[in-house]
Amino acid sequence: MSETEQFLTNIKEKAKSLCRHIVLPEGEDKRMAEAASMASKEKMAKITMLGVAERITAKLKETGAAMDMINVVNTADSPKLKEYAEEFYQLRKKKGIDMSKAEQAVKDSMYFGTMMLKKGDADGLVAGAVHSSADTIRPALQIVKCAPSVNTVSSMFFICRGEETYLFSDCGLNLNPTTEQHADIALATANTARQFGIKPRIAMLCYSTKGSGLGPDVEAMQEATKAAKEKLASEFEGDYAIDGELQLDAAFVPKVAEKKAPGSPLEGKANVFIFPDLCAGNIAYKLAERMGGMSAYGPILQGIAKPVNDLSRGCSARDILATIAITAIQGEK
Repeated sequence: MSETEQFLTNIKEKAKSLCRHIVLPEGEDKRMAEAASMASKEKMAKITMLGVAERITAKLKETGAAMDMINVVNTADSPKLKEYAEEFYQLRKKKGIDMSKAEQAVKDSMYFGTMMLKKGDADGLVAGAVHSSADTIRPALQIVKCAPSVNTVSSMFFICRGEETYLFSDCGLNLNPTTEQHADIALATANTARQFGIKPRIAMLCYSTKGSGLGPDVEAMQEATKAAKEKLASEFEGDYAIDGELQLDAAFVPKVAEKKAPGSPLEGKANVFIFPDLCAGNIAYKLAERMGGMSAYGPILQGIAKPVNDLSRGCSARDILATIAITAIQGEK
């Protein structure tokens, strides 16, 4: 078994049992075709691919895809176009969108795919192999919007090796989270961990452990830890542990935790890492992946009403396949 096979096997088996319908707006990308083919042959999900049908179908045939699991849609001549345009117009007319602009917008694969989610014609969306994060997330926020009671949309990565699975957040969206946003991010990531069968052991990370360092960043993470503890106590359903502010070694290495953070409920066994800002989170996941030899799956979005996930433009077909599985599980009722 390869080092990353266990995580992939688990999520693919779970996704297969759910058999969700996932839309891939970037259907003409070769990696998307390869991932869709793998998903179809394993009957992991029903797939809709958006783009020029002839190009997509040709790529799929090259991969030996199970075409009974894949639907290819050219957005420009879809019978759903008028319905989606009307819905988009109703959603955005107060923002100055007229019907003509609405019709033009939903011809775009990202907007069309997001409208599929809105109307219940798909269970999840995966994109970002070609589009920027902004172009992936903007339609979701305009059309699907935030989940009820969610104030902060955030992102996380699954960081995996062998049987180890960790969650890193926020690595892709929130530049300098406020105290309240840090609390929201901690709760959202704890909920993601629970959804994937992981008991969250949450470390609020900093360059200081329990006051060993000084400065406004230390004070900010101390306040964030307090707010996160309060939010989890009132809103999280299930068993968990949380502590902060902690340096990474005090959160992750039991012997170091004994010295730096005696009495910590994490005991140096954290599996959910909340970073102080986007710089730290983004650098950390890339270090784990590129220098540590771990697999990084994400960014997985948290807080949107329906599953929408962004990809790195440097992703592989294997990364896309994993994200399809994750998206399917996020859509579990």
